[in-house]
Amino acid sequence: MEHRWRALTLALLAALHLQANADSAATLSPMPMLDAELAAIVQRPAQPLASLSTLAVRAGKPVYQAQFGKQWMDPANPQNSIVANPQTLYRIASLSKLVTTLGVMRLVEQGKLQLDADVSGYLGYRLRNPHFPDTAITLRMLLSHTSSLRDDAGYYWEDRLKVDLRDVLTPTGRLYGSGTMWSDRAAPGKYFSYANLPWGVIGSVMEAVTGERFDRLMRRLILDPMGLHGGFHPADFSDADLTHVATLYRKRREVGGQEIWDSAGPWVAQVDDYHDTAPAPRAGPDYVPGSNGTLFGPQGNCRLSAEGLGRILLLLLNQGRHEGQQLLTQQSVAAMLSPQWQNNGKPGVHSNGDSNQGQFQAWGLGLQLFRDVSENARGDRLVQGGGFSGAGHFGDAWGLTALLVFDPATRHGMVYLSGGPGFNPETTPGVYSSTFRFEEEIRTALYRHALRVPARP
Repeated sequence: MEHRWRALTLALLAALHLQANADSAATLSPMPMLDAELAAIVQRPAQPLASLSTLAVRAGKPVYQAQFGKQWMDPANPQNSIVANPQTLYRIASLSKLVTTLGVMRLVEQGKLQLDADVSGYLGYRLRNPHFPDTAITLRMLLSHTSSLRDDAGYYWEDRLKVDLRDVLTPTGRLYGSGTMWSDRAAPGKYFSYANLPWGVIGSVMEAVTGERFDRLMRRLILDPMGLHGGFHPADFSDADLTHVATLYRKRREVGGQEIWDSAGPWVAQVDDYHDTAPAPRAGPDYVPGSNGTLFGPQGNCRLSAEGLGRILLLLLNQGRHEGQQLLTQQSVAAMLSPQWQNNGKPGVHSNGDSNQGQFQAWGLGLQLFRDVSENARGDRLVQGGGFSGAGHFGDAWGLTALLVFDPATRHGMVYLSGGPGFNPETTPGVYSSTFRFEEEIRTALYRHALRVPARP
């Protein structure tokens, strides 16, 4: 309980900090219609959201930032619940892949990695798809989901299992099994299939060439230079940052020993409830960097705020510059935005990739490229009626749904992070895209009120 009371005390201090930041927030445009529309989405009685953090950038400048709902709920004493605020850190799920890519590109710039080199040389063992043994696997393939690796055999192994990825990925390894992590559909570089396991390999490569644990390496390369709170390892967070971590929720009730969706039921924590229990370390002191890059979750374990993601959005919009410093070269940003795969529009056996109900139409390096495709409630269209495209990444796990997206041409962008639905979102599919309807509504509201119309004085 000591940990919990310390967290609540820090939350009160954070509230004072928020008030002190009111003057800086006042530079953002007041948008009461947008506030009301987003609040209505969050507060629907039959379809509530636990929390929502949003940010909008117009013509390269932040113009809107708002939070709704609760980052943590105390069912015994609701008055102790903590409202979502600008410092709230969410487990951003697959948006972590975009953050990881920034670290990869910095190592490329430093000459420690090459996008088109055989990663076997970094790993210290031969990495090959046994169905296509003559084709080398590169970071470019791993970053663009064309490596032929897939998640059928898993993509995360805890430290207590003492797994070396060599034993998972190579046919003579003790954990190779039937080799279902390798697709036999097409050679590496020829077919797109979204997967998490490639990012464990990327994490292993990054650790192997630096000798550093992935979480600490990412802090050195990206988080600290950008002044970002959060990161890939909550066990190492400061008490203040830990206080701001959002618990992700779903509304459930128990029937026959199983939880089912129930919008009238209680909010049930899914992950990141650290008010009574501190986060456990993911690795012991004997962990060998480079052996198991899945450990710190380069594919989905990062915690960041909407404001922190906004800094990353601006970094990419500004061609690698952050607060006057060139953190990434313009060439690195251009490489990330360069199409590595584009859907050929031919479903079935002749397709060059799995589009996930049309959600994926094109991919760069660690970034989805949105082509504004919409057909029969499928596709990658971002806003009602179309007209907004660009590059970015979705996040979807543990109840969280999230997006960072920006258009390099207009220099518009948006971020949203939802802390979990109080209803089964599968019952409300999208109208014009492959995403849930409430996500479509959030994006369209941000676009219409903050991006499409002239920014208000």
